[in-house]
Amino acid sequence: MRTLVKMLMICCLGIFVWACSSSKIENKPPKEKPVVIANDSLEYEIIIIDIGFTQFLNTIAQPMNFHSQKYLEARNRDYVLAWNSRVRNPAIFDSNVYANLIDYQPTVDYGLEVNYKLYNYFLFAQRKYNIRLRNVPITRLR
Repeated sequence: MRTLVKMLMICCLGIFVWACSSSKIENKPPKEKPVVIANDSLEYEIIIIDIGFTQFLNTIAQPMNFHSQKYLEARNRDYVLAWNSRVRNPAIFDSNVYANLIDYQPTVDYGLEVNYKLYNYFLFAQRKYNIRLRNVPITRLR
């Protein structure tokens, strides 16, 4: 009788373990959609597929009208110069991070949305890759 009870308990335990393991739910984050920066009238498009940028843009970034377009344009000019300089120097800078040149023309009016998304991508990249794109004045030694 004891053997039968032990076997029954082992079978029940086995079924319980099997049931729990077969109904395991994977905790994969949902696939992130790329952020598209486009201006149909200027006929260009930038697609940012850097994982985490969509979430950054939707949760951490300031609202679109937080900064003026002029402010965003000025920052983007600085960031693009630093970024492109690093793309051109793959022996010094990681070509996995700095993969593509950015063709940002200061004389073109890209509009608020484009400048907003580009500016926030630079902020995102600096956080994600632990980099600094803006030049900081060098303190002179006395």
